[in-house]
Amino acid sequence: MKEISFSREEIEALDNRYRAQLINSLSGAKSANLIGTQNKEKQTNLAIISSVVHLGSNPALFGFIQRPITVERHTFENIVETEFYTINHVHKGIYRAAHQTSARFEREESEFEKVGLTEEYKNHFFAPYVQESYVKLGLRLEEIVDLKINGTKLIIGSVQEMYIPEEIIKTDGFVNLSASDAVTITGLDTYNSLTVLERLSYAKTDQPLTNMEV
Repeated sequence: MKEISFSREEIEALDNRYRAQLINSLSGAKSANLIGTQNKEKQTNLAIISSVVHLGSNPALFGFIQRPITVERHTFENIVETEFYTINHVHKGIYRAAHQTSARFEREESEFEKVGLTEEYKNHFFAPYVQESYVKLGLRLEEIVDLKINGTKLIIGSVQEMYIPEEIIKTDGFVNLSASDAVTITGLDTYNSLTVLERLSYAKTDQPLTNMEV
């Protein structure tokens, strides 16, 4: 393949949209999730996020990056106001509707209704889940970390409850997301299928790797 190079100066001189797509693509395939929230007036909001990361297992913590608060950010405002939100995995059956949540709807307009997804409330949890999603997490806000370098924020939440199809959980706790038709996002707008190449054994210096059942 022919290589092309970019200096920092050249990167900064690129068209804004081109640069955003270019840099965002470089991190590779990312998980596709819908963040469900509502405010105290029961106005619901749904937003697609591609930056969810696992931060720890005990306690169970996940984080995601919130873009700078230069305009109204309904998801962020609802999380700060109520402290509760849901993370709902996106799969092949709902990725187009999930992508449409990134449109700039007004605060009083619910993305659930506008894109054709269904609010679901479980176990008296305050924030709405996406009924059509297969893997769903209910979280409580624990910490907001301001990243001064670019004005973004790391939103950290602890898992309060989870809903996962029994058939995709292996006996050792591994969740086979490919079996739930989960999709990933590359760049800002490209959705990909999950395909398992191989599940490998725990790496040890004195033992060869072995294939594990998925």
